[in-house]
Amino acid sequence: MIKISVVISTFNPNMQRLNQTLVGLKNQTFIIYNWELLIIDNNSDNPFTDRIDISWHPNGKITKEPKAGLTYARLKGFQESQGNLIIMVDDDNILSTDYLANAYSIFENDSKLGAIGGKSLPLFDFEPPSWLKNFYGNLALRDLGEEIIIEKWQNCYPESAPIGAGMVIKKSTLGNYIDKVTNKKSIIKDRTGKSLSSGGDNDIILEILKAGLKVGYFPSLTLKHIIPLERTTKTYLGRLNKDSTRSWIVLLNEHKINPWYKISRWSVPLRKIKAWFIYRPWSNESNFIRFCGACGLYDALSELKSNKK
Repeated sequence: MIKISVVISTFNPNMQRLNQTLVGLKNQTFIIYNWELLIIDNNSDNPFTDRIDISWHPNGKITKEPKAGLTYARLKGFQESQGNLIIMVDDDNILSTDYLANAYSIFENDSKLGAIGGKSLPLFDFEPPSWLKNFYGNLALRDLGEEIIIEKWQNCYPESAPIGAGMVIKKSTLGNYIDKVTNKKSIIKDRTGKSLSSGGDNDIILEILKAGLKVGYFPSLTLKHIIPLERTTKTYLGRLNKDSTRSWIVLLNEHKINPWYKISRWSVPLRKIKAWFIYRPWSNESNFIRFCGACGLYDALSELKSNKK
């Protein structure tokens, strides 16, 4: 009986990192016959399926999703999954050996949970610069301590809500989200190709909360997130901060919890000039990345169709 479905959505994966992810899954203590492994190839340019070995898993499968975009790859995984629980694993995540077992136990003890997550800790193969910690959140890194935190809908987005990396979802709670995507009711766009847009994880969480279920942070769920050098440059993080800030405003506005008002398009250049002198992006990496985030904010607010507060 399949109880858990592990879904890995990937596009042109780094083979070394993907194989580390698979080794982490191979070492799980949860009975292997009680979970399945679904790898979704999201229209990769260079075929990789012949270069990975999942023959060790009796319920392992590689499926192609030709429609480009993380949203559609995840949707494919949701639709093909057989387990009552779905665990979203990125192709650069290494789960602790008891991750699946702990996730299953947590849901068994609380039927009102819709989604949970835990710690996402960095794994570097280089010495990271000290300023990088300011942007761990942008890199899907998080450690909220050793206390369990459980939250319900309070007309805002909870700070302790699960992040996409390692998120565990009760499949029965995904109905509203799947309906939005399949019927093109959602305007939230996840990463597609070189775009660093995001928001799909948060969209799932908000739909679960608004359905009356709870979400939680559980420190017993721990994974290592492999961070390569190229994702720590100010250029990459600046683009990431700009795109993710823009996506965040779109998400909050769609769910009518946006605390900001729409601004005029003509004011955007003036606001960016002012931000240039406030943030002094030429002075250091952190200021440059924050300036990029401010630009993403102004772009998003100018593009809103209405004020949804």
